[in-house]
Amino acid sequence: MENFNRLNDLYFKKLLGDKKRKNLTLSFLHGVLNKDDKNYFTDISFLDKDNEPLTLDGKLSKLDIRADLNDGTQVDIEVQVCPFKLMAERSLYYWSKMYSEQLEKGAEYKKLKKAIAINLLAFDYLEDEQDWHNIYNLLNVKSHKKLTDHIEIHFLELPKFTLKDMRKIRASEAWLAYFSGKYSKEELEEIAMTTPAIKEAVEFEDTFLQDKIERRAYEQREKAIRDYYSYMNAFKEEGLQQGLEQGLQQGLQQGLQQGMQKGLYQQAIQTAKNMLKDKVDIKLISKYTNLSVEEIKKINEE
Repeated sequence: MENFNRLNDLYFKKLLGDKKRKNLTLSFLHGVLNKDDKNYFTDISFLDKDNEPLTLDGKLSKLDIRADLNDGTQVDIEVQVCPFKLMAERSLYYWSKMYSEQLEKGAEYKKLKKAIAINLLAFDYLEDEQDWHNIYNLLNVKSHKKLTDHIEIHFLELPKFTLKDMRKIRASEAWLAYFSGKYSKEELEEIAMTTPAIKEAVEFEDTFLQDKIERRAYEQREKAIRDYYSYMNAFKEEGLQQGLEQGLQQGLQQGLQQGMQKGLYQQAIQTAKNMLKDKVDIKLISKYTNLSVEEIKKINEE
């Protein structure tokens, strides 16, 4: 399928979030975390941690893939396709939830295990960094000594990624090449010679696309996202215009804020109506419009 989006959350979870293909997830983690034959994970258990939106201002409590590794390490793999300025804050928030949820009430701190957050981004986020893979820990600002190895946050930026040598490719580079969509099936086959898991990923992709139900679900998800951002952009322009007009009378800053809020809210309602017509699940509509489930049900009734 031309222009297949391998970062589509539905497909991504099917590929790396299913126990049937945990060998692929382990391959991805071993590559990103730079594990070798003497220091590697032997097993992984997936945890279903998808939650509904907490508020209407976009603070979604949602983890793409959450899992426990055989040594107790906690890992969260999140995919972000659209630019988001507060990725660091959001990743730290998810990391803190993952870390704190390890302890039951009254449990001892010594039971806490390392928690790793991995952010796979389809946009440039770290403007001052040239590398596509950046890792953050908790360090002393003077000595740069690590306080603890319990916190580790990774940012993988796909636009910065380019293969330098197809013959000397690391596992992390193989997986980034796959998700980037920049390389042909023939090139991926060559890459798979050094990282066999990529061959299995390509084979699963073909099976996924041949399944009419899975492909339909994928296409609906892609359409919903495209429609949402298209409408949001249109109403953003309208909201700015309204804000400018109101700003002449009430003050530019106040007018811009009111115009934007009104335009965006109207757009959210229109988007919800269009998605309801396409029979998109109400919970998914709530996620992409930031409207509450109750509001969407009311719109549906009307």
